[in-house]
Parts: sequence; structure tokens; C-alpha cells
Amino acid sequence: MSDAAFLGMPSFPKAARNALADTQLRRNLAHATGTIRQKRADVVGELDDWEELREAGRAIKERTLRHLDHYLLQLEERVTAAGGQVHWARDGEEACRIVTDLIRATGEREVVKVKSMATQEIGLNEALADAGIAAYETDLAELIVQLGEDHPSHILVPAIHRNRAEIREIFLRAMAEYGAAAPADLGDDPRQLAEAARQHLREKFLRAKVGISGANFLVADTGTAVVVESEGNGRMCLTLPETLISVVGIEKTVPTWQDLEVFLQLLPRSSTGERMNPYTSTWTGTAADDGPRAFHLVLLDGGRTDTLADPIGRQALNCIRCSACLNVCPVYERVGGHAYGSVYPGPIGAILGPQLRGTSSEVDRSLPFASTLCGACYDVCPVKINIPEVLVHLRARVVDESRERRMPTPERLAMTAARWVLSEPSRLGTAQRAASAGGRLLSRRGRIGRLPGPLSAWTDARDAPVPAEESFRTWWRRTRDERT
Repeated sequence: MSDAAFLGMPSFPKAARNALADTQLRRNLAHATGTIRQKRADVVGELDDWEELREAGRAIKERTLRHLDHYLLQLEERVTAAGGQVHWARDGEEACRIVTDLIRATGEREVVKVKSMATQEIGLNEALADAGIAAYETDLAELIVQLGEDHPSHILVPAIHRNRAEIREIFLRAMAEYGAAAPADLGDDPRQLAEAARQHLREKFLRAKVGISGANFLVADTGTAVVVESEGNGRMCLTLPETLISVVGIEKTVPTWQDLEVFLQLLPRSSTGERMNPYTSTWTGTAADDGPRAFHLVLLDGGRTDTLADPIGRQALNCIRCSACLNVCPVYERVGGHAYGSVYPGPIGAILGPQLRGTSSEVDRSLPFASTLCGACYDVCPVKINIPEVLVHLRARVVDESRERRMPTPERLAMTAARWVLSEPSRLGTAQRAASAGGRLLSRRGRIGRLPGPLSAWTDARDAPVPAEESFRTWWRRTRDERT
């Protein structure tokens, strides 16, 4: 499901309420995120210079973004010189059109894909299906999501909301529709499930003439694209097809290989809790005797330039998609990724989605408020994105835009009334006397129990004290002469 497809979803509070009722989902999430958190803590604790690495990653990202125009032109020059072709896409619709035309030019009707959040963001699979082109996901978790006609709920582990029994049922039910059927005696042992996926995908790897990927990084001074992964499916997608098309957000650019080295230390420890990724694939253009014969790099803007113009909000573009913030977030752990209404869930999604897509939809207006502001996400972010700061910044933007649209929310009406009362001492005095009199009428044995209407939210779980018969202002005036 693309980001555009999420726009009709309800606001985060409504979606979260439904997710909280799913006890199996909460168990799955608690187990998975707890395991990943511990693995990350173990490998990060091995490094004495972890904080220095984080600071280096932040500095490289911010320096790159300040001069992104220069590095992008350098990247295009190097990719072209190495035999590749660069295409610029203003938005997701243009990117989908470019990729569809490139595939049609090959005459092929199916492609294999290595996990790519950029293609999810733009809804590429759906666009290809409309054009009569079948796109097969080859990452295990993405395959589970595709076969289950589901959508991702985590940046690193898209099927984190599924347990082994559920995955087995999906494989038995759906694999035959996409090619090789699952074994009839398939169990829920992880090794059996992985082997079933391997057998299901093998023919597709060998048959496909077109591969589609994203990239974790783009090295500007050599024109090199980099993909890190743990299963080996990426290596198959990147080397076997005759044509390779990579769709990458412009913010994935880094200046040099020396800069890349910093992120190859930060990313695996923060994402999978590993010292290094099992598979790190790099390619620079095309080679006469190895890999694809044609390479196309589609550079996606998709709201990134607008985000870059915001001095506070552009921190979100530093993200290297490690998912560490999701794994420590108390909100995400309880509601999962679907409630965020975006392919980018969790804390990073709460600041990235509303900037890339805008805040015109109900779900995007609610995302900056999908946080307790506890700061755990900032503490673990490998590039030190101050997510709480950006959340507060975006909350202010949503409130300002709401005021401009003159949306009569209860909170706004209450704040308007409070401003009117507090702006004039005589009004405040009248309100205090009324509150005191009303409190005495509503009280029972010196406490106020359940209040009517919207005020009940304050008294459902607590009693309120009765307002004092005499306000401080009245007491001050009455006793002033005595004190002087």
C-alpha cells in the first residue's frame, strides 16, 4: 500500500484504539521489539566511541543536506560516466511513470524487487499492476506482507505484527496464487518457513529480466549505489536481471566512501543488532562482464525539497531507516505500525509523513501528536535526530493551520473562552466566584465526583477538590490593610 492509499485512513487516535484491542498484536510486538532492543544494546555497548560515531553521522548528514544540490549533480555525472542513466522524479506519480515506461521498453511483464521503502511510498507495485506488470517482493517479510494482501507495519521488519502460525497460514493459502505452492506439510518452524519462501522465489530469480531496488546510500564522488540486507535476496535481484532500476530518495546521498564507512558501522548495530550486515552490495553503473547490462537510477523528490526548506523539520531527512526509534517507542509497541497510516510508522513516521505528504489529511494532522515526548527515540537514533523537537514543531504547525482554517475544535473554543476570562480582572473574579458557588453545589463531603458532559473526562478516574470559598485575590484585598 502506498502513502497515498493511506490518506483515507482515520486519525491516529481512532486507529490506535482499534489496535489496542488486538491482544495478539500486542504480544507479537512486545516480543519482537524487546528482542531487537536487547540485541542492539549488546552490540552498541561494545564500542567506546559510539557517541562519537553518532555525532559523526549527524554532522555528515547535515553537511550533505546543506549542499545537496552540489552532491546530486556530482552523483548524476558519476553514474552517467559509469554507464548508468539518471532520471529525476518530482513526485511519486512521475517516478511510477518513469519506471513503468522503462519496464515496458524491455518487453517484460514481471519484475523482482528487493525491499525498498521508496517504492512503497510511491505505490509502485500498484502502478505496475495497473500497467499489467507483476512485481514480486523477495525480502521474506515483504513477501509475507504481499502474500497476505497486507501492508507493512515496521521499517526493518514489515511483518512484525505476524507470528509464525499466522505466517504459515498465509504461505499455505496464498503461495500457489503467486507461483510455486507451499509444501502441504509445512510447519511453523522458522527454518521451514524460510525454506518454503526460498523454493517459492528461486524460479522468479532465475527467470526475471528486470530487477527493482532501492538503496540505503548513494556515494556521490563515485556514483555508487549501496544496499545492505541480511537474506541474500538483494544480491540476487541486483546481479541476475539484465536491467536494474533503483528508486532512491534524494536524501540518501553521501559525499564519499569515507563518509559511507561511518554509516556502515551505525546502521547494522542500530537496526538488526549486528556488527555488520551479512550482505553489503555496491554497484557503479554497468560492467561489460558482470551484473545488469542496463542501470537506471530514479532520484525521487516527493516532498523532500520542501522538507529541506524547514530548518527544524529537515532533521527527518537525516534518517537512515534503521528503525531503532520504533523499537524503543512505548506508543509503537502498543499499537503497531498500521495505526500511523503510512509506510513510515513509529516516531520517525510521525515527523516524516506529515512533511512529505503535508497535513491536509486527518491522519497526517494527528501524527505529530502520536507521541508521549519521552525522548527515547532521540536517545537511540544513530544520527541524533531530535524527534521530540520536530514533533513539537509540527504540532505548532498543525495548530496554526487549524486556526487558519478556523476549525471550531472544543479545545480551541475552551482556550478562546479562557483567554477572554483571563484578559480582564473583573471577569476572572466573576468566574472564580461562580466556580466556588458551583463547586459547593456539586460537592459531596468536600469533594467533587463525576462532572457532566465533556468535563467528565477530568473526573472519571479522580475526585476534584471543592474550590475555596474565597479566592487569593479577595483574600489579598481583605487582609492588605491588616498587613500594612
